[in-house]
Amino acid sequence: MASKYEQEVYDCMNPTLELIERTDNPLHRAILLNYCRHVHLEGAAMFKEITADDMMADDPVYHVCWGDNPVQVHGKQGVYDFYSAIGDIVLWNSGDKVAVADWGIADEMWFHQMSTGAELAKIGIKADKEDGLYLVSSRQAFIWPYNERALLTGEHLYEDKSTLTIEEIDPAEYMTPERVREIHRECLVDLEARFGPDYWVYRG
Repeated sequence: MASKYEQEVYDCMNPTLELIERTDNPLHRAILLNYCRHVHLEGAAMFKEITADDMMADDPVYHVCWGDNPVQVHGKQGVYDFYSAIGDIVLWNSGDKVAVADWGIADEMWFHQMSTGAELAKIGIKADKEDGLYLVSSRQAFIWPYNERALLTGEHLYEDKSTLTIEEIDPAEYMTPERVREIHRECLVDLEARFGPDYWVYRG
């Protein structure tokens, strides 16, 4: 039986897709399409594609305020290594309120992380049991700056720790990393079918 959370992963970029349909500015559309593709690439563990020259500027800077270990990440290799180090933690977002401007994207959302206590500890989240399965949720604000070519120049991720919940879940509700990667790959195929090849590349 599929986890009850699978549909949330399928739907995680729906607010962004709805905004794309209401957006005429070519730069803003390209930024939103890059954002949408980036999230699904990340969920599919396709990190080389995220840091490719048609997706990301040469010198990105990340500011990440998760758990007890806030970090800054510099450069494409640093970004690649950051994503690779997250390991087998399933990530998705819901309830997004997203806006776009020439400088980039602002998105307030519920951000969810699902894994074992041992894996969550690696990013500074303290659960009771190493072998327990947990769903971690909090309200977060994502500020993603982009340049004039609609290339990502960084991520600024801010967590409202007053909303943080760490809930042990039934194994029947757990989604494996492999299953979630499969969902995101399906979403990537759907994006290309909907918007065409190289849909994320700004041609202004």
